[in-house]
Amino acid sequence: MFAVYITHPQVLIDPEVPVPDWGLSATGAARAETAARLSWVQALSRIVSSDEVKAKKTAAFFGRATGIEPEILPDFHENDRSATGFLPPDVFEAAADAFFAEPEKSFRGWERAVDAQKRIVTAVNDVLARHDTRQPVAFVGHGVVGTLLKCHLKGVEISRAEDQGAGGGGNLFAFSLSERAVLCDWTPIETWQGWTGQ
Repeated sequence: MFAVYITHPQVLIDPEVPVPDWGLSATGAARAETAARLSWVQALSRIVSSDEVKAKKTAAFFGRATGIEPEILPDFHENDRSATGFLPPDVFEAAADAFFAEPEKSFRGWERAVDAQKRIVTAVNDVLARHDTRQPVAFVGHGVVGTLLKCHLKGVEISRAEDQGAGGGGNLFAFSLSERAVLCDWTPIETWQGWTGQ
């Protein structure tokens, strides 16, 4: 059976608001609503979300579609970049490049990539240790820690080459619950048609 890791779609960027408190833009909300209507969503038995607003709002669409109350767990948050606060998009992209390029170093006080990876992997493993692997589960979170999780599951070095790419988020990858093997690469949430394997 499968799990999906879903990244929140487009957000309302506000330099005056702490990044974890950003919500979804109209485009992001529309994409989440569209994705939540897909047939594979009805197979979900559990939804686990980061406690950041944009992730919780994304998870809420899937929760309403399934009747499942999302579980909000703090260790699923994005990499901690509070040391710098908001960075303009071009500056942020350069910072993200540095973050992935030197995973054992902190970029200007950011949580290190190796530490963020250990946190998200542990958080996912803790959930799955108490989960029936015959039942699909969705994790709703963020692009950076999602990429770090994907690197771990693939058994590859931390690299931005595994990132979801430009576009503002709203992608998913799937992995098997039995073997923890990646089943599909990042795919827009509103286009994935589900996993037909076992």
